Amino acid sequence: MAFLPKSRRFPPAESADQYGLVAIGGQLSPDWLLDAYRHGLFPWPLIEDIDEPQWWSPDPRAIFELDSFHMSRRLAQTIRSGKFTLTSDRDFAGVISGCATAGDRRGKTWLTEDMIAAYKGLHRLGHAHSVEAWLGHELAGGVYGVAIGGFFAAESMFYRKRDASKVALARLIEHLRRCDYRLLDIQQLTPHTASLGAIEITRRNYLRRLATAIRTPAEFRSLATDQ
Repeated sequence: MAFLPKSRRFPPAESADQYGLVAIGGQLSPDWLLDAYRHGLFPWPLIEDIDEPQWWSPDPRAIFELDSFHMSRRLAQTIRSGKFTLTSDRDFAGVISGCATAGDRRGKTWLTEDMIAAYKGLHRLGHAHSVEAWLGHELAGGVYGVAIGGFFAAESMFYRKRDASKVALARLIEHLRRCDYRLLDIQQLTPHTASLGAIEITRRNYLRRLATAIRTPAEFRSLATDQ
């Protein structure tokens, strides 16, 4: 049973191969990206030596339940201390640049120049958002992702100061919950995200929840409005 209407550009997510690859080709334009996310796919240049966009829908799929973020005592203390100032959409370009270059990521990241340009385009259209963690005037960390209705796909996060990305992620999750979002997608589970409470669900369950989320009339709004 299909939970989502047929895409004009992509095969069904259920047609993915054993690794989660659905299709190769197309464009990294806003129309293509939004169509992909609405149908359970996302771009990921995983296979080397392929210059065309690659579209994936892994099974299982990793998500954060919006009421199940695991906050350690130390992280909670850091948040309460007010060490970091949190903002939204103040420096989207800085956040995505940090995700591509912080630490040892330069030249070793899936965030190619074309991908960065594509997400900046979505940001200009109001479909991509960032949460920034500032230490004074320094961008210390952040997270960004794609929003459609009550669905948010968190794409990447980074830090230059300890705990900055975790603080930004915790604030993002709180914000999404207050803004009536229904689904927070993180694509694939890692030991780090699992330690924060992320879980895996089947692709079928993910697509069912996605269909409900994208029809939910949520609005990202400014981070300051839900203080």
